[in-house]
Amino acid sequence: MSQTQSKAPWLLSAPAIALFVALLLAPMLMTAVLSFNVFDYNTGIKNAYTLDHYIAVFTDDYYYEVFWRTFWIAAVTTGICLLVGAPEAYILSRMKTPWRSIFLLIVLAPLLVSVVVRAFGWSLLLGPRGIFNQISLALDLGNIKILYTEWAVIIALVHVMLPFMIIPIWTSLQKLDPGVENAALSLAASPFATLRRVVFPQVVPGILSGSLIVFGLSASAFAIPGLLGGRRLKMVATVVYDEYLHELNWPLGATLALILLVANLVVMLSYNKILERKYQKSMGLACQKTAHWPCSSTRWSSASCWPPWWSFAWWLLRQAIPSPSQAPNFHCVGLLPSSSIQTSSLHFGTAFGWP
Repeated sequence: MSQTQSKAPWLLSAPAIALFVALLLAPMLMTAVLSFNVFDYNTGIKNAYTLDHYIAVFTDDYYYEVFWRTFWIAAVTTGICLLVGAPEAYILSRMKTPWRSIFLLIVLAPLLVSVVVRAFGWSLLLGPRGIFNQISLALDLGNIKILYTEWAVIIALVHVMLPFMIIPIWTSLQKLDPGVENAALSLAASPFATLRRVVFPQVVPGILSGSLIVFGLSASAFAIPGLLGGRRLKMVATVVYDEYLHELNWPLGATLALILLVANLVVMLSYNKILERKYQKSMGLACQKTAHWPCSSTRWSSASCWPPWWSFAWWLLRQAIPSPSQAPNFHCVGLLPSSSIQTSSLHFGTAFGWP
């Protein structure tokens, strides 16, 4: 392999690396430096550094309350989106054309409308003269105060985030082999058992992706908490906004933003690890360990082994991936060829505990 071929992946990745550094790493580094700057309400930001902003955040109960509210709202939003989105994605995957296209368009239609417009719509529906309050008065249940509460924020966030949960799960369902599910049904498995022990384990990656997207976007949401939560109901993003534009305390706002980022990453990575472990455990009952790899260990770093559009992200992931000669691949139930019904039936018999 020539020297030019060995440099080709890096040369092709250079624009993506430059964009990554300019739009993500550089602003993050500047924000991190800003969080340590000294701030004075009379003179503004000083060219000196301190840990007072971090100490103030970690010693003030007010910030603990804000972070707790932010993360429990994000968690409840993620849970509701999962309970609603997973069945909806399953129904979408079973639909035939043209109904599938019509309902998929209905699912994606909210993404075409601004979040601010949708937030104003929900403020009208949840307000004192909204439809929910009118129904409550008609049923003699009295006034229901939903607007400017946590549940108003959750309802609007579910409406905004639901497509981000449905699409990854629907994509995972599209990759399933119908022959595998039919093999389970042919072995006298009930539809519920097939759904629980065959379909669900194989869509866990889609559930994981959707949950991480919804949780991350909900925890950092600003427009909906700002419009439907009011001035008293604070989340981290709205507090950062107040520090930047009202108090003009940019270092404290940068500190809160970085703490939110780190806390968000810790929660999401922990959730990812737990769900990934359960996924491997559930699929391990029907997996066979093989030594098959798409590329040998001698070709692992060659340009001919990997496509030319691989990016800097792969280099980061590669640091945590063991050598191909040590890390085997797995052929699981959902990855079996559809032509081998007998082999699929044998694997399903093992998965269900049948001889």
